Amino acid sequence: MTSVWESLTVDARDPARLARWWAEALGYQVVTETPSGVEIRQSPGQVPALFFGPVAEGKERKNRLHLDLRPADQEAEVERLVDMGARHVDIGQGDVEWTVLADPEGNEFCVLHARQE
Repeated sequence: MTSVWESLTVDARDPARLARWWAEALGYQVVTETPSGVEIRQSPGQVPALFFGPVAEGKERKNRLHLDLRPADQEAEVERLVDMGARHVDIGQGDVEWTVLADPEGNEFCVLHARQE
């Protein structure tokens, strides 16, 4: 028997703000918002979800887990995400074909090239 990936939890100083940022970035919707956190999904009941839970401390180091996004147009998506508040970051990736960005709380993620068919 195997497990089903239900959700990924992200620590956040402002869970509601960060959840809404990621919901806009991914085309997801907020499905639950409580004092213990905010959950977003593509649609209610669809897995996986992203859950944003409150923490007092800020992010201090490089993520040990991150999301890779694969848009149809990498350049346009990077521009859109930066316009939304993401920023370019250097985590030592060197000269690579993907772009490393950080969300408004500093969590790194990658924007890949479109998949070649």
